[in-house]
Amino acid sequence: MKILNVNMSLDPVTGGGTVERTLQLSHEMARMGIKTVILTADIGLTQRQKKNNENFEVVALPCLCRRFYFPKFSLRAIKKIIAETDIVHLMGHWTFINALVYHLARKVKKPYVVCPAGALPIYGRSQVVKKFYNFIIGKEIIRNANACIAIAVNEETHFKSYGVGIDKISFIPNGIDCNEFNVRGGNGFRKKHNLGDHPFILFVGRLNSIKGPDLLLRSFCKAQEGLKGYHLVFAGPDGGMLAELKNMTAQFSSQDRVHFVGYITGEDKAAAYKEAELLVIPSRQEAMSIVVLEAGICGKPVLITDQCGFNDIAVVNGGIVVPALVESIKQGLLEILGDQERGRSMGSNLKKYVEDNFTWKIAVEKYLRLYRMILERGK
Repeated sequence: MKILNVNMSLDPVTGGGTVERTLQLSHEMARMGIKTVILTADIGLTQRQKKNNENFEVVALPCLCRRFYFPKFSLRAIKKIIAETDIVHLMGHWTFINALVYHLARKVKKPYVVCPAGALPIYGRSQVVKKFYNFIIGKEIIRNANACIAIAVNEETHFKSYGVGIDKISFIPNGIDCNEFNVRGGNGFRKKHNLGDHPFILFVGRLNSIKGPDLLLRSFCKAQEGLKGYHLVFAGPDGGMLAELKNMTAQFSSQDRVHFVGYITGEDKAAAYKEAELLVIPSRQEAMSIVVLEAGICGKPVLITDQCGFNDIAVVNGGIVVPALVESIKQGLLEILGDQERGRSMGSNLKKYVEDNFTWKIAVEKYLRLYRMILERGK
């Protein structure tokens, strides 16, 4: 079997969870002996990726427009890549590269699956452009797919709104590479970012409205009397809200307790999880966040909103799920951090749940069963 994984970029800073999922799936498939190719734009590629990874191929198209990830391409070359593939996997949704590959896959009669990873609702900027994209080709891409991959249960309603039947939806959640978080405990993250000995709450993600960092900041500032000694760390690239958040911090006179450390990765990120007391995901709209799994594998409890599609963490007592409202997040912070023993117990519960259910090997095995079924049907 040969798989073509398509994503708009491999830049972890701007691409977020779809980049991580694309890379991890490709690595795991290749480790299992599946020939794997990634088709992407050449934004944020490391030298190693440009030379192709050790176990899968990367075809990087020159990007002509970074705002919309519009690539320079050869129809003949891309058509050849697709023709040599058994099945195509489209990540995300609002991209020219997905539309191009969809068109050519249909032309050469290759089956394909879509994994929007929570992208289907029209939210944020460029809403008119997104509506036009859906009218021209977006909804067609989703409806004609051989299968639609949901990474969180709340995506079922997204697919249904595009006219997809329940029988076409497969649930394959994100995974985790446990080895990436095998770092020793200590205070390396605190020292690097001048946090002193203060316990801290952690946010990991883009500073963008959809991720809700403003909700968390307001909640934290309103709860300061009950969170004496605690600091708040925002770890992630600016998605358009950094200046607003800094102004808000000044308004609440919380500059000495709120820290913006930028994008973190590798051992720095692992250390951040291990040294934090709690991870908070205050998203207004989210498919299953990989950072939940990252915090879980590090034994930390999580506080998430009910817009994240991962309410199971409450079922296994690995954290708390609250509405995406300032007051609700505030109460969640006070509840978890007000009982440290309960917080540690939640972290242990979440770690076991993640270890037992959310590895990339488990995800790939589910993909391969689906792919074999699709290919059997096509014979």
